[in-house]
Amino acid sequence: METLQNLAMGLSVATDPMNLLYCVIGVMFGIVIGALPGLGPSAGIAILLPLTFGTDPVAGIIMLAGIYYGAMYGGSITSILINTPGDASAVMTTLDGHPLAKQGRAGQALGMAAFASIIGGTVCVVLFMFLAPALAEFAITFGPPEYFALMVLGLTTIGGMTGKFPAKGYMSALVGLFIATIGLDLVQGIPRFTFGAYELYEGIDFIPVAMGLFGIAELLVISEGGEKIKVSKKDLTWRKQLPNKEDWKYAGPHIARGTGIGFFIGMLPGAGATIASFISYGIARKISKRGDKFGTGVIEGVAAPESANNAASMGAMVPLLTLGVPGSGSTAVMMGALMMFGLTPGPLLFENNPDFVWGLIGSMYIGNFLLLIAAMLCVPLFVKVLNVSSPILNAVVMAFILIGAYSLNNSMFDVGLTILFGILGFFMKKLEFPATPMVLALVLGALLETSLRQSLIISNGNPAVFFTRPISGTILVISILAIIWPFIRKGIQVIKNSGKAAA
Repeated sequence: METLQNLAMGLSVATDPMNLLYCVIGVMFGIVIGALPGLGPSAGIAILLPLTFGTDPVAGIIMLAGIYYGAMYGGSITSILINTPGDASAVMTTLDGHPLAKQGRAGQALGMAAFASIIGGTVCVVLFMFLAPALAEFAITFGPPEYFALMVLGLTTIGGMTGKFPAKGYMSALVGLFIATIGLDLVQGIPRFTFGAYELYEGIDFIPVAMGLFGIAELLVISEGGEKIKVSKKDLTWRKQLPNKEDWKYAGPHIARGTGIGFFIGMLPGAGATIASFISYGIARKISKRGDKFGTGVIEGVAAPESANNAASMGAMVPLLTLGVPGSGSTAVMMGALMMFGLTPGPLLFENNPDFVWGLIGSMYIGNFLLLIAAMLCVPLFVKVLNVSSPILNAVVMAFILIGAYSLNNSMFDVGLTILFGILGFFMKKLEFPATPMVLALVLGALLETSLRQSLIISNGNPAVFFTRPISGTILVISILAIIWPFIRKGIQVIKNSGKAAA
């Protein structure tokens, strides 16, 4: 009952005209920032942070939070329409979102992305209200062995992303793992594969790789005479923009599952929405009745990662507000903003500043509702982008990609990397090497290696540490079962078929 009273107080704070205005500004800016390749929520929050100077702390943080979850949806727009992920967490949306656009269902894909994002975000705000302290204490128990097990679980999803030629998919993944080792060794501090280039000491950022392999490669294929998506007027009607009953039947369970996965992984410091969307998509592919059709344009392939990444953005707020531990890069910037406003995140924040905390929670409900309205109103405009002539659209998208690459570190080196991976991605498309396994391995590789080595240091080189700890042991057993289950299922099928033949 006390929680509901606090929520009512928070909603009254959030509906203050000034706070409501900042919420609208944050959500709209977030959608735009998420759609621009290379920026993402972390950069967007950092860039727009000066707008909060001199404002009320509640209004300022409400705006920054709106940018955060608005950008989570915005990343799906360019992923679906032009196969260019606006943010790292939107990479998985390209796998089925863009094929849906090619089928003339861009509107339904964007609509499902919006609904999945809003459902995932809203459900997680409810979970945040009632379960935040207990869940935060559990998440903080994750050590290196648990992170290693979680990364292994993520890598098991590669098997479902290899396409028609599994060997080529695994080769892509190995290249991704190699790229993840470039830079300073985080344990010993020794440069690896840098060839004297100090720009590589921090490793190769995920964003140039993703924008090159997906964005620039797609533009090169279209420029060479590849398939150009056209949209007719009947595809811009409201009936065409909304997912139908069949879409909901397939997508519903995956939205629920993705929400739970995203919220939990979002709470883990350093994991974030990108890993949540990868794992959610991989599990959806293994469980779905249409798993063999993933990657060809199925609506649940959009729903699973989109619900997970928005849920992860809400989950990342849990350790930030309850423990003072940022769960992602975006919440790290928000933590700096909190301290700038003179607020100390942690357990005492709920006691000393209840108006602030519950006002922020109330704004999340309102912000998700505003996000749904904005998405539904703008979907027809987004889809019309596909009718822009190829030379103009390609030039604009290329400009945004290169500007986004430069904005990462204000370095032309990142621009060169993006172009290099764009050329690599073009030849990979020609030779039918899937790019997604490479990206997944790159995202998980660095954390996998670091957590493995830290675990072995803690245990004095004893690998049993991964199985003697309950959480890591359970996750690793699940990972092993996920790997061997296809072989078991195939064996069962062979036995059944041989039995029928004998009969």
